[in-house]
Amino acid sequence: MDINAVISKEFNVKEEYVKNIISFLDEGCTVPFIARYRKESHGTLDDQTIRLIAERLQYLRNLDKRREEIRNSITEQEKMTPELEAAINKAVTLVELEDLYRPFKQKRRTRATIAKEKGLEPLANKIMEQDRTVDPTAEAAQFIDAEKGVNNAEEAVAGALDIIAEAVSDDAALRKNLRNLINAKGSIDVSGDEESDPEGTYRNYYEFSQGVGVIAGHRVLAIDRGEREEKLKVSVTLPEGAGERVTVNAFKKNDSECGKLVESACLDSYKRLIFPSVEREIRNILTEKACESAMGVFSENLRQLLMQPPIKGTVTLGVDPGFRTGCKLAVVDGTGKVLDTGVAHITMGKGASLEQGKRTISGFIKKYNVTAIAIGNGTASRESEQVVSEIIKDFPGVSYMIVSEAGASVYSASKLAAEEFPEYDVSLRSAVSIARRMQDPLAELVKIDPRSIGVGQYQHDMPKARLGEALGGVVEDCVNSVGVDLNTASGSLLTYISGINSGVAKNVVAYREENGAFTDRKQLMKVPKLGAKAFEQCAGFLRIRDGKNPLDNTAVHPESYKAAEEILKLCGFALADIGSEKLVSLNKTAEEIGIGKISEQAGVGVPTVRDILKELAKPGRDPRDELPPPLMRSGDVMELKDLQPGMELMGTVRNITDFGCFVDCGVHEDGLVHISRICNRFIKHPLEAVKVGDVVKVWVVEVDLKRGRLALTMVKEKMDKNIGRSVDKPQSRK
Repeated sequence: MDINAVISKEFNVKEEYVKNIISFLDEGCTVPFIARYRKESHGTLDDQTIRLIAERLQYLRNLDKRREEIRNSITEQEKMTPELEAAINKAVTLVELEDLYRPFKQKRRTRATIAKEKGLEPLANKIMEQDRTVDPTAEAAQFIDAEKGVNNAEEAVAGALDIIAEAVSDDAALRKNLRNLINAKGSIDVSGDEESDPEGTYRNYYEFSQGVGVIAGHRVLAIDRGEREEKLKVSVTLPEGAGERVTVNAFKKNDSECGKLVESACLDSYKRLIFPSVEREIRNILTEKACESAMGVFSENLRQLLMQPPIKGTVTLGVDPGFRTGCKLAVVDGTGKVLDTGVAHITMGKGASLEQGKRTISGFIKKYNVTAIAIGNGTASRESEQVVSEIIKDFPGVSYMIVSEAGASVYSASKLAAEEFPEYDVSLRSAVSIARRMQDPLAELVKIDPRSIGVGQYQHDMPKARLGEALGGVVEDCVNSVGVDLNTASGSLLTYISGINSGVAKNVVAYREENGAFTDRKQLMKVPKLGAKAFEQCAGFLRIRDGKNPLDNTAVHPESYKAAEEILKLCGFALADIGSEKLVSLNKTAEEIGIGKISEQAGVGVPTVRDILKELAKPGRDPRDELPPPLMRSGDVMELKDLQPGMELMGTVRNITDFGCFVDCGVHEDGLVHISRICNRFIKHPLEAVKVGDVVKVWVVEVDLKRGRLALTMVKEKMDKNIGRSVDKPQSRK
C-alpha cells in the first residue's frame, strides 16, 4: 500500500506534505513541534489535523503488517493463488483482510472439520457442483464407512452439508454483501420493561427500533450499557427473508437435487454461522464508531475546558463545600501560592456556629484582599453559595464562581498532591485545587487524569487505553499552544511539554531548585537527560520572564533567533525594544516592506515570519486572554423550585454531548438544552454552535422537581411551543 498516497487523498493534503510529516514523526518529533515550527513543510496544518494523520499512519502501518502476516501464513500453507494475493493487496480495512483469511485460519474442532476427518470433503465438492445428472444419495453411498463413523448415506450427506455450510460462512464476498445489506436495511431492535429496570433508567428504550445506518452514537452506547446491566435485550434484524435470499443466491445454481441441498446448507449456514457472526461484527463496529465519536466530543470539550481564560493576578478564596465537616477554605495569591487555610461551618451550622463561619470567610476577605471566590459544585454547593452570596454583599467588588469539582478528590488523594501539600489533609488540598482551577484551569487540570474531569459522555464505557491516548494528546496540544513559565511550572505541567517526559520534568524542577531560576533557554542543555533532540522539541514552548534574552519570553524557537533579530533590524528595531511601546507599529512596518521580501532576507518561510512578528509584538502572550471572561456571580442564589417556564437566565456551558449541551444557571442542577433548541438553523452537532465555557442566555422550558431535571432553550422564539415538553423526550428533528 502506498501509505503517503492514501493519506494524501483522505485528508486532501499534498503528498509532499504528508511525506514530510511522516518523516518528522519517524525522527521522533512531536505533533506540537511539527505543527508550530515546521509549517513550511506541511502547509500550515493545525495540530489536530497532524495528530489525525499520525493516528491514520499507525492504522495503515498496522494494516500492512497484518497483510504481510496473512500473506505469509497462506503461502506457507501452499494455498496462495494470484487472485487471492491480488484481493489481499487491495484490501483497505482490517475487516476485509480477516474475511479473506477466514478460510485459512486454524479453526477449533467444528462439525465441518469432523466431517472432513471422515473423508466427506469430496462429496461436499460434488454437491456444490450442482450437476443436474448427479443423484446425491447414490453419490453419498460411496462414502459409507462404519469405521469412520459414516453409517449410511443420510449421515454422509449431512456431513457434506456441514462442510458446505462452513465454506459458505467463510466466503468473504458474501459476508461483505451481508454487512452492506444490514447497514442499508437492518435495524437495531431493543426491548425492556420496568420489571428488569425498576428505576426507569432506560425507559426510552423499552420499545425502540432504529436503522443500523442512522442510529446515533450516544444511543448505541446507552443501549450497550443497558444490555450489559441486563436491563435491555438487543438484536439486529433484517426484513424477513432478505439475508437468507442473499446467501442462497450467492451459491445456489439451479433447482436440481444437489441445488436443493446447497440451498439447505446455505440456510443452515446463515442461521447458525453467518448471521450471529455478522451481527456481532455490526454491533462491534457500531460501538467502535460510537466510542470514536464520543471520544471526539470528549476531546473537544476537554480542549475548550482547558483553554478557558484564566482569572490572573487575583487573590482567590477556594471553598470545598461540605455538611458535617464544614466547608474547607484555602486562600491563594495571584500566583497560586497558599496564604491561609481554614474551616467554616456555614451549611449545617446554626446560631453561633454559623456566625463564626461567616466571620472566618469575612476575615479572609479583609485580611488578604480577596476579590474572587471559587466554590466547588459538589455536595452542599448550593447551601455554601447561599451564604457566600450574602457575605459578599458587604464587600463590593468581590464576586464568586461555581467551579467543577470533577476529579478534585482524585487529585487530592494522589501521590502528587501529597508531595505538593504534605502539610494539608485531603479536603484542604481540594480547596486549594478549586481556587487554582479558577485562576488557571490549564495549569491545575493537567494534574488530573483527563478521564476524571467529567466533560464527556459515557466516558466510563470507552476503551481506557484509546481514551487516555486521545485525551493525553489534547492536553499536550493545549499546554504547548499556551506555553509554560519555565521557572514556575510544576513537574506535572512540564510533562506535557513537547519532548519532555516525566523523568526529564523532575530533572528540570530539581535543577531549578538547586541552581535557582533559569535565566537563559540554553541552560536547559545542562539538565540531566535533556539532550539536543529534547531541547529542539521543548525550547520554544518554555518561557523565561526577565531573562537575559527577551526572545526567551516568546514562542520564537531558538533556531529562529537570528531570523527574529534580522526581522527587527529590517523593520528598524532592536532586541531591546521587545516588550516596549515601540513595537506597536512592527506589523504595519513589516507589511509595508513586504512579508515575502522579509522572508527572503531573514532566510525563513513566510509562515514563520508571520509567527515571529506576532510573538515580537506581544511577548509572553497567552492565547486564552483573547477569549471572553468567565461568568462571575454576585447576586441572589436561586433554587430549582424558584424557576418558572419562560424565565430568562444567564449561564455557562459545562458539558456538550451528541444530543445537546448542559448549562449551569446557578441553580445547582445543570439544565439541558436539546440540540433542537440551541439555535434557529439546523445543526448536526451542538459543537457547531456552542463550546464548553461559553456564557449564554437561556430560557426555562420545563422544570421537573421530582427528578431534579431542567429543560432550557437558547432560542426565545421556540420557547412558547417548547414549554411543557418532556425533558426526556425533546422534539424530534427532521
